[in-house]
Amino acid sequence: MSGARGEGPEAGADGAGGRAAPENPGGVLSVELPALLAQLARSFALLLPVYALGYLGLSFSWVLLALALLAWCRRSRGLKALRLCRALALLEDEERAVRLGVRACDLPAWVHFPDTERAEWLNKTVKHMWPFICQFIEKLFRETIEPAVRGANTHLSTFSFTKIDMGQQPLRINGVKVYTENVDKRQIILDLQISFVGNCEIDLEIKRYFCRAGVKSIQIHGTMRVILEPLIGDMPLVGALSIFFLRKPLLEINWTGLTNLLDIPGLNGLSDTIISDIISNYLVLPNRITVPLVSEVQIAQLRFPVPKGVLRIHFIEAQDLQGKDTYLKGLVKGKSDPYGIIRVGNQIFQSKVIKENLSPKWNEVYEALVYEHPGQELEIELFDEDPDKDDFLGSLMIDLIEVEKERLLDEWFTLDEVPKGKLHLRLEWLTLMPNASNLDKVLTDIRADKDQANDGLSSALLILYLDSARNLPSGKKISSNPNPLVQMSVGHKAQESKIRYKTNEPVWEENFTFFIHNPKRQDLEVEVRDEQHQCSLGNLKIPLSQLLTSEDMTLNQRFQLSNSGPNSTIKMKIALRVLHLEKRERPPDHQHLAQVKRPSVSKEGRKTSVRSHISGSPGPGGSNTAPSTPVIGGGDKPGVEEKAQPPEAVPQGLQDLGRSSSSLLGSPGHISVKEPTPSIASDISLPIATQELRQRLRQLENGTTLGQSPLGQIQLTIRHSSQRNKLIVVVHACRNLIAFSEDGSDPYVRMYLLPDKRRSGRRKTHVSKKTLNPVFDQSFDFSVSLPEVQRRTLDVAVKNSGGFLSKDKGLLGKVLVALASEELAKGWTQWYDLTEDGTRPQAMT
Repeated sequence: MSGARGEGPEAGADGAGGRAAPENPGGVLSVELPALLAQLARSFALLLPVYALGYLGLSFSWVLLALALLAWCRRSRGLKALRLCRALALLEDEERAVRLGVRACDLPAWVHFPDTERAEWLNKTVKHMWPFICQFIEKLFRETIEPAVRGANTHLSTFSFTKIDMGQQPLRINGVKVYTENVDKRQIILDLQISFVGNCEIDLEIKRYFCRAGVKSIQIHGTMRVILEPLIGDMPLVGALSIFFLRKPLLEINWTGLTNLLDIPGLNGLSDTIISDIISNYLVLPNRITVPLVSEVQIAQLRFPVPKGVLRIHFIEAQDLQGKDTYLKGLVKGKSDPYGIIRVGNQIFQSKVIKENLSPKWNEVYEALVYEHPGQELEIELFDEDPDKDDFLGSLMIDLIEVEKERLLDEWFTLDEVPKGKLHLRLEWLTLMPNASNLDKVLTDIRADKDQANDGLSSALLILYLDSARNLPSGKKISSNPNPLVQMSVGHKAQESKIRYKTNEPVWEENFTFFIHNPKRQDLEVEVRDEQHQCSLGNLKIPLSQLLTSEDMTLNQRFQLSNSGPNSTIKMKIALRVLHLEKRERPPDHQHLAQVKRPSVSKEGRKTSVRSHISGSPGPGGSNTAPSTPVIGGGDKPGVEEKAQPPEAVPQGLQDLGRSSSSLLGSPGHISVKEPTPSIASDISLPIATQELRQRLRQLENGTTLGQSPLGQIQLTIRHSSQRNKLIVVVHACRNLIAFSEDGSDPYVRMYLLPDKRRSGRRKTHVSKKTLNPVFDQSFDFSVSLPEVQRRTLDVAVKNSGGFLSKDKGLLGKVLVALASEELAKGWTQWYDLTEDGTRPQAMT
């Protein structure tokens, strides 16, 4: 024992060192004090929320909710990392990953489709070239993207990329398909199934605000089409190369730095959607990247080709659908609330919901552009609307090549991926004719020769190529260059170009299309605006009837701008094409069967991804969306256009309604509810708010005669201030509104200055609670010149607010006020009758 005690001090002195030194008695505190303070801080951070909840008298459930949210965030990030690791494993050892049980939707395309070939030689070539591809990408970021971002805004003048590393994993091509049928002899079409799973690092910094952000990994999967055209007899044998995606690619991004907040569940889908939309603006059909290989090629024609045709879809009815609604925890079977999602390429449409019906009748019509029918299909999915997650009722995929051959299909189709259900469709392939010889017949067929409406079934397609502008005025400040953009409208349909910053000679090189109801009386209105100062730089009005007498119905020239500089011009190429349905004569016993294709991914993957492409759009008009055997004999019913009149004024544009969700596997939590896409030729498919208002009006009538203003009236003061260069609208009051519930209504007023329906252009009053005669007395203004405002229409809607998550939200009435009046500078105060769709407003002084 004494030996042990004798060795102890020496060992302690040798081992502890400074601890045995008497000259440093504070050494223990200097070593352990930071750890002690850190432990106290962690304990304080854990106990403070509990103490605060008890002090404030709140429930302990808030702690549990915070813990659940933390677990959800960690689980979401863990699943994302797992998917990344699984995709990397698939790239490193494809055979081993397949044997470990990779799902069918993760397999390369050549496993599913016999006409899709492996291209390992191409992957080896890309791998060898990858370092040089990365050098090109870094050069693109630093020399093109970085200066563009800096010049876009003064706050971004210190923006820079601090690190650009695309990683060691190259882009992989999982399969190649070469089209040999139904293609032009002077072109080669290839579809590349691409997959990029990169552990890349892209860091950026804004030094002025000490802001750092970046991306640490990217996954992108999609079908890229490569077109080699025209084939020529001289080297290099190919005139140009065009590259684009047939539809929005699936995208997933892991963020770092400040943007790491975008990985929070609920925000990750939104952030990826924004990035996906940016990609769509450049690389998704009809947008494309075109690289000319010889100087003689007409680059504009290759970059923005004329569509191959227009597909008119009559979404008529369904039968024998599954009943998905249940009651009493599944003990009682109910019916379904079916609706359909229709997709052609990147254009997505959604039908209205038919409540409690297993044999719904929609009678809706949609029109979609078809640019590349080899590889494009008509995809339809039916869902049962539920408060949480909509149930799947069946799907259908039809090859558009078959529709083009038959020109007209009117059939019942058996739904895929479900045990029962049929869908009745009428499909029309409309050919684009470069002459007006069939226009009168087309106008008669769609009944556009008699009515005065600007909306309904289309008789023609207007294709506009916006090239550039010259000598634009400087706007409000003479010393500064404007930020010009172009707004184009035909009737209620409006589109807008990209913004070009700080230049009075902008170059856009963009393509736009408009569906035209009657070109004999409709006009194309073009306005160049300065985005920075919100003022007009010039405008132009072209009657479409002028195109009917032009050669090849095309104008390609520089147009002089009105209300602009003396030499201000805009260069455009405008082409009009008549939509003609060629009805082929067939023997009575002829049977046409459209080819119904099997989906390439599983049911869960398809229904989630397609449904998540629909995003919220509160306005009534869209901003522009196993093999089965067809059942013959359903085509004996007349077409929808024979029994439905076009609405007189429906502010709707057949544009792409899609906002793509980009999660690789999809998440039901990202599914958002949107109003149905307005149909173009059926009263039943007007915006659902207008439809519900008409039903409510019929219930109020109930056999009695309503007064002159059954929906009530609204009092407005409208005038234009020349000094402020603004339109002033004062909303005074409403009277005799209809009641949305027993307690009355909670009305407010919403206004747009058509054709601008952007969120920034919306004006709203406050909400008046439980009253049918609200008083607002609120003033609003729109920055617009007097000549310009006289071409606009004021869209005023009275709506019921309801509470949070309330079902009592809807339209109370609407009025469209035409502002083409010489008295606008003086102004007027009037009572306007509210109607269900805003047409034929009657004013009372």
